Amino acid sequence: MNKTISVVLPAKNEANNLKTLLPKLQSIPGISEILVINDGSTDETKAIATELGARVISHPYSMGNGAAIKTGARNATGDILIFMDADGQHDPADIPLLLKKMDEGYAMVVGARHIESQASQFRKFANIFYNRLASMMTGHKIEDLTSGFRAAKAEEFRKFLYLLPNGFSYPTTSTMAFFRSGFPVAYIPIHAGIREGKSHIRLIRDGTRFFIIILRIGALFSPMRLFLPISGATFLTGLSYYGYTYFTSGRFTNMSALLILSALIIFMIGILSEQVSSLHYRDFERSRWIK
Repeated sequence: MNKTISVVLPAKNEANNLKTLLPKLQSIPGISEILVINDGSTDETKAIATELGARVISHPYSMGNGAAIKTGARNATGDILIFMDADGQHDPADIPLLLKKMDEGYAMVVGARHIESQASQFRKFANIFYNRLASMMTGHKIEDLTSGFRAAKAEEFRKFLYLLPNGFSYPTTSTMAFFRSGFPVAYIPIHAGIREGKSHIRLIRDGTRFFIIILRIGALFSPMRLFLPISGATFLTGLSYYGYTYFTSGRFTNMSALLILSALIIFMIGILSEQVSSLHYRDFERSRWIK
């Protein structure tokens, strides 16, 4: 691969982990740049990263993991961007595997964690649910929606920066956007290590955000995959309730009418959203051709 490679490391109070991680990264052949995005750390993250030879970009205060990813993507000089956590969960030795897979023509390659790598039963269940829901929304099998260990072509990744949230759900958004926009995405199996230090993720808060973002991206890129099942279920419920009330009391109830009309409204909203999505996608394709 005759392309330059930049590694982007969002880091918030990861001074101790960087002492181990950065030398490992520097031993990987082909990496031309290591960016540590210091997201408002209160420890020696900036000093340690600078001392060990990384390029450091600091936020004046903590802006979030997604904001750090966007800062790294904007400032990286490489043709290929490697995103990974600075907390010791991701093994730099897996980077050549990501790059080797990209040589097959993929625009993004994601390190899919083994199910046993999940920290708790709740996270295992949540990730399985998110993966299946996202697969339904995009029409592609998604093996690990929330993995932050991935390689992507810089040019393609930057097209979606405006969609990425500032929190922890950038992997969710970028994966679904790549799939829906027709960029090939692949997965390779990895085993994530145990995080060193305290996690900044809050399961309930961030889990709810992941779910909302899946629905938001699905509505933006493939609205009928969201609205059509809801409309169909609402219509069948109204029709079934009408059949029940007709045979038991011989009448058509207001609830049946409400459900059927609601199904029609949801369907029409889906069609309208599909048209808006088509305009967005048309502009995106036009910008690719013009460039």
